[in-house]
Amino acid sequence: MELHDAFDFIKGSAVELGTHLRRVPGSAILLRYIKSNYQNDPVRSAVELFLFLFAVRYLLAPKYSTRKENYVKLREDEIDELIEEWQPEPLVAEPLELEQVDLDRNPTIVGPTGPKVKLSNGKTVLNFGSYNIFNFAQNDYLKDRAIATLRSYGVGPCGPPGFYGTQDLHIKTEADVANFLGVPACIMYAQAFHTISAVIPAFSKRGDIIVADKACNYAIQKGLQISRSTIRWYEHNDMEDLEHVLQKIAKEQAKKPLTRRFIVTEGLFETMGDMCNLPKVMALKEKYKYRLILDETYSFLTLGRTGRGISEHQNVDPNMVDMIVGSLSHYCGAGGGFCVGSQEIVEHQRISGGAYVFSAALPGMLATTASETIGLLQVQGGEILSQVRELTKLFRQQIEKSDVLEIMSVPENPLCLIKLKKDVVEDRGIEKGEGEDRLLQDIVEEVLSQGYLVTRVKALPGIMAHQPRIKILVSAGHTRKEAEKMGTTLRQVAAKIIARVRK
Repeated sequence: MELHDAFDFIKGSAVELGTHLRRVPGSAILLRYIKSNYQNDPVRSAVELFLFLFAVRYLLAPKYSTRKENYVKLREDEIDELIEEWQPEPLVAEPLELEQVDLDRNPTIVGPTGPKVKLSNGKTVLNFGSYNIFNFAQNDYLKDRAIATLRSYGVGPCGPPGFYGTQDLHIKTEADVANFLGVPACIMYAQAFHTISAVIPAFSKRGDIIVADKACNYAIQKGLQISRSTIRWYEHNDMEDLEHVLQKIAKEQAKKPLTRRFIVTEGLFETMGDMCNLPKVMALKEKYKYRLILDETYSFLTLGRTGRGISEHQNVDPNMVDMIVGSLSHYCGAGGGFCVGSQEIVEHQRISGGAYVFSAALPGMLATTASETIGLLQVQGGEILSQVRELTKLFRQQIEKSDVLEIMSVPENPLCLIKLKKDVVEDRGIEKGEGEDRLLQDIVEEVLSQGYLVTRVKALPGIMAHQPRIKILVSAGHTRKEAEKMGTTLRQVAAKIIARVRK
């Protein structure tokens, strides 16, 4: 067949195909659509043709079975041999050497806690490692009120607050906390740790933005993780860096849909012992239109003239802070945690706070203890708080004389975090991190042998590197002489142990 004949055949076939196609109902509309679409948008026509051919190819493709065995068959003896050789991975990794030492040497208290405690070895020591700074654990009035509540209400509600777990005791305690802080409403959680880690994801979701201090405690970090929000960190307590981060976010989000935005920080930092600059944070929050979540776990009942926290200490209206989170189990001597704010903030958590909705409510006797503790502090008018501050000051004066130790915490913080001085670590060639922890553990054990119970802060995952340190709290149940003697003993023991370290 010549080329001329081939063109005639194709042309005739096309005419004949068009004739038959026009006999099909609606074919004229289809042909007109294809012609106009090709003229207006040939790329679209090409895409539609590709998709049509792909669909035809997919429908005409041969079928195959997904149940086809495509693995090597083993004999029974080979299967048994593999099973015998298999070793499962441990659920928990083996403890490190230092962790094992802690477990083996960890002292055990026998009986009630207080300024003096009895250990399982029969020795009685002064307790400088407890959050019982007001010595309310030894208060007979609080004991009687807790026992009376236990007899009337039982051990626990045995149900979440929204499912028959709420008792009149809980409502009263929430009202007492709100009135004490001077805010409209309060919600109470059954555990202090999961309070902040539930509050954050109750308001901030995926796509929202949270700006947080790098030194935020572990509970806050878990809350940030659970929220799945976009997290931006700023350098610890650096207000200039905070504003720089806020400015950067403002530029990045200028043409994007509006999202919820939060700043998260602490009143007194658990890991560093210092204090946030709340007035500056408030100013930046207002300037860049953010909401503030303030964790006052360690500043509630310790800062301010009457213990109302960092807002009282730095003269900031607590009603201007969107959410204030605190603990009833640290210095309050009870249990659980709370979040205060506007009525809308609180009521939203009753249906969206995971730890509130799905956890059993706080036992009634602990709610009563928290309420009565706050009442005692109000009646005493800050007298006992002043006593704790004076005893802490006496202890700090002894540590400040040390050549090897320094206190990280601000003077207003009753939780004294003590570390080795930087020049001592460098001059003595002490390994940073684990080497410092070993020396501090030796100091803790030597101090214990001399009749003083203190503790070393254990490492937890965090954004900032772990800083080895000792934790000490002076109680109102201690005397001035005991507080001074504790500081002197710690200073002397540290000097003796560091002197053994070869350069």
